[in-house]
Amino acid sequence: MLNKHINKLILLSVGTLLSACASTATHFYTLEAQSLSTIALPQTGTTKAVIGIGPLSLPALLDRRGMVTRAENNSVHIAEFDQWAAPLSNNVVAVLSKNVATLQPNAIIRTYPWSVYGDVDYRVIIDISRFDARLGKSVNLEASWAIMEEKNHTIVRNGQTTLEQPLSEASYSSAAQGLSALLSEFGQQLSMALVLAQQK
Repeated sequence: MLNKHINKLILLSVGTLLSACASTATHFYTLEAQSLSTIALPQTGTTKAVIGIGPLSLPALLDRRGMVTRAENNSVHIAEFDQWAAPLSNNVVAVLSKNVATLQPNAIIRTYPWSVYGDVDYRVIIDISRFDARLGKSVNLEASWAIMEEKNHTIVRNGQTTLEQPLSEASYSSAAQGLSALLSEFGQQLSMALVLAQQK
């Protein structure tokens, strides 16, 4: 009799656990390019400059499926059920490439790796050290970057970027939108640097 009650209790517990797991759906997010104002590139002759965006590096903490948020006392939270729909580094490069392409219609923009398309005239090398959110507070982007002229492997422009934008909601959806906005602003900085690089 006792065994029968124990078996029922075990079955009930297992059923409850399975039900809880089934009700916890994983949410997937992606970064999106945004509409931007065009920045005119200097044009020499009829040849368009070919610009490669990448390579791009991310710290291991960020380059994962679960979205990373910061909390108090230097702690971080890696979300189990709120994840990037694609590898984050690939998504960042794709969005930056699209943003720069929108800003510079007189250039041909390639996404790293671009070997299948042939050589580029300039490459934008990006090292992101921070790209995360504090839910309900802000999103942050910190990066160093350099523009290299390919024909002589010379760095013609470089810089550091630190961006922050407040968040009105404490949600992962709001964080993804905020991070997309930071990439839009970062793309504008890179586009202006490319204009200056070609005016040397």
